[in-house]
Amino acid sequence: MKFSLFFAAAASAPVATANAAGSPKHINEFVILEGHTKKDHVVSPLPHTYLTDADLPEEFDWNDQDGKSCLTHMLNQHIPQYCGSCWAHAALSSLGDRIKIARGCAGDDINLSVQFVLNCGGAVAGSCHGGSHTGVYQFVKDHGSIPFDTCAPYVACSAESQEGFCPHMDTQCNAVNTCRTCSTFTAMGGDCLALDYFPNATVAEYGRIAFDADDLALNVRNIKAEVHARGPVSASVNASPLHNFQGGEVFDDDDAQGGSNHVVSITGWGVDDDGKEFWRVRNSWGQYWGEEGFFRVATGKNMLNLESGVAWATPGHYTTHNVPCDEDGTTCGGVANGGMRFAGEKYVDPSVYLYAKE
Repeated sequence: MKFSLFFAAAASAPVATANAAGSPKHINEFVILEGHTKKDHVVSPLPHTYLTDADLPEEFDWNDQDGKSCLTHMLNQHIPQYCGSCWAHAALSSLGDRIKIARGCAGDDINLSVQFVLNCGGAVAGSCHGGSHTGVYQFVKDHGSIPFDTCAPYVACSAESQEGFCPHMDTQCNAVNTCRTCSTFTAMGGDCLALDYFPNATVAEYGRIAFDADDLALNVRNIKAEVHARGPVSASVNASPLHNFQGGEVFDDDDAQGGSNHVVSITGWGVDDDGKEFWRVRNSWGQYWGEEGFFRVATGKNMLNLESGVAWATPGHYTTHNVPCDEDGTTCGGVANGGMRFAGEKYVDPSVYLYAKE
């Protein structure tokens, strides 16, 4: 058996590629930064070691759990201007999904700040010109936390980007670009300032699912086990054939060759009317694309390289009760508002209660 981990094939710098004659060129957005030195941090038993084939249903999707979605909001990486940040969107949406799942798929979504990663994770995670999903996980793990996106909403800019209004944006890594608020119009004496306390989440563990080129069925089983036990995963993919793919069918084209240049998330699997099994995949190109932002890909063939570049992360803690601040952000916590401090929940890995079923 030939096991491999996908980073050997990942590009170290963006490379422009054309989809077809006359089509716009696209860069390779799946890039491994030199600062991304720790590809895995695994402590808990992995789901494929304790789930059996009987535990994995014929069809399963976190976007439809008895008619309820356990996914966070849909995303579009390409607005308000073009930014090749698919890697951050896929990594953080799947991590946010896992937080939502841990909360019983109830309450407000916890959406994590992609812009914070673009502001501060350039040496490890990436920029508008490419990055990696595990680079995001290493960055958040090493940094200690990531703010919710209400602290730093997505503006599709990083320090090197010259697109749109990016040359006029401050994307330095500092406190105000980690979590800020603004008091009122500047003409009325207003200002923007950093918040000392803000809702955030942490990463406990992260890693990659090994790919066996000689046992494609094993790869499918291991990915299914990870998705079923802990939630959506992020995955690198060859997106070149997808730019003009409008969905309505399972993507299954053995002639679709090429290296991985994009990152998406796998939310589940199913079977179409012809009996073909597929992965349900969430993209970050907006809901106008594909099947309301999703697409389906045949399983068991490493179609589009999807099964050879899968990674995951588990949350550590996440804020459930914030430290309240005044509207202008100048005063947070303390006696004036009852001394309320940060309160969060700790993620419990499913292995704690499922490992006995090995």
